[in-house]
Amino acid sequence: MGKIRKTVICMMVLIFIAGLCVFLYPPIRGLVLDWKVSEGARSFLELVAPQKKPDSTVIPEEPTPTEEPMEHQELWDAVNAYNREIWHQRQADLTDPWAYQQPSFTLGDFGLEDEVFAVISIPAIELEMPIYLGASPDHLSLGAAHLSQTSLPVGGMNTNCVLAGHRGWHNGKFFYNIVSLKPGDEVLITNMWGTLRYQVCETKVIESYEIDKIKIQEDRDLLTLLTCYYASNNHKMRFACYCERIYENE
Repeated sequence: MGKIRKTVICMMVLIFIAGLCVFLYPPIRGLVLDWKVSEGARSFLELVAPQKKPDSTVIPEEPTPTEEPMEHQELWDAVNAYNREIWHQRQADLTDPWAYQQPSFTLGDFGLEDEVFAVISIPAIELEMPIYLGASPDHLSLGAAHLSQTSLPVGGMNTNCVLAGHRGWHNGKFFYNIVSLKPGDEVLITNMWGTLRYQVCETKVIESYEIDKIKIQEDRDLLTLLTCYYASNNHKMRFACYCERIYENE
């Protein structure tokens, strides 16, 4: 009887441990995901820190020659040309998921080892995430994703960079808390050339097919954050957070 009792106790302990693991797995997985996202952002910031200049990135209509080429000059020129082109074409190719999932550039083609283009930081919700080019499922699982056929995150008039993020992903936070952002909250974008400061100016819920709500607006320097939003009838919509650039001389 003693042996049977020990066996029963051991089985009960194993069942308890298994149940505890099942219970704890989702939050632990979420913490690990959040840590990986934060590490991706920190690694990028450490890489660009020596060459980063505060809020000095302004895209001219025509390239301005300089005495010394800036860091990653070829990529900079290509990014500026891309932003001007989609503005002049009125983002005619922003039509379907395939259009915004494909990356605008492959950074490896410009001699960069990592595919992180920039980092988004939002102090009000303690968010810091790497930004990847192209809103593919893989990129959305790693951080914030830039929607192709929208402006790349380097700022300038006649631009609107649209960044998408999961509203929670396997218990990781991602863009979960952007719905709590309010007008006046600061949003920072740090790319390879500088840090851009934006301020939340409006939030609204839109339908997923309302492309015009995320397009470039003339004479404005915008950043739009997108995440999923469920209406009361479980209808899947999008929560949009619109941010406008703050220039140092204002």
